[in-house]
Amino acid sequence: MATHKVVKHEEWLTARKKHLTKEKEFTRMRDQLSRERRELPWELVDKQYTFQGERGTQTLSDVFEGRGQLVVYHAMFNPDTAGPHTPWTADAPCFVCSFWMDNFNGITVHLNHRDITMAAVSRAPYPKLAAYKKRMGWGFPWLSSLGSDFNVDHRVSFTDEKAEKVDYNYRLRPWGLTEAPGISVFLKDGGQIYHTYSTYERGLDMLNVAYHYMDLVPKGRDEGDSGATGWVRRRDEYQG
Repeated sequence: MATHKVVKHEEWLTARKKHLTKEKEFTRMRDQLSRERRELPWELVDKQYTFQGERGTQTLSDVFEGRGQLVVYHAMFNPDTAGPHTPWTADAPCFVCSFWMDNFNGITVHLNHRDITMAAVSRAPYPKLAAYKKRMGWGFPWLSSLGSDFNVDHRVSFTDEKAEKVDYNYRLRPWGLTEAPGISVFLKDGGQIYHTYSTYERGLDMLNVAYHYMDLVPKGRDEGDSGATGWVRRRDEYQG
């Protein structure tokens, strides 16, 4: 960092304005991409999914909580397959998923006032979810899809962790785990529910506000090849 270029204010301002032009171009491109995302075709959800949560057994329709739009964060947590090789344990979800859930916990009230319900879904039994949610002090709905095809149908759970390849992020690829992270979006209209969008892997970056702040500072994310797994911890597990 000490060898970075240091200049007088006028030269700093000239460079900043030049970069601002690129930032504005990126903003316009992002706005266009968002419009095109909203224009993607929908698919009808015609399967009856059930979940276990704070209110007992709930249908997918119930998870909307009276609103018209639903965003589901697929959090990796399956106690049955937990082990030394998994980022989740028998009692806690994936530590990187926990980082993501920390990021949206505080904004759900704002989303609610834009006709959006934000919820998390995992395959762990609901008592496990409730215990960890209490530990973290989270307020968003977190439901168990145990016994449902919901996770498998949305390509975030796999029946065979030893499979050579799984269908994840719109392609067949090696994975080596029974769970994967993702976001799925749904709309309720006229008594019907539609699946409008799903994204995975780096597609989740834009939904993590902490990363946006890291991208502003001189050291950036400073993660190396290991990504978030090299430094992220559950919020109450950092040392110092």
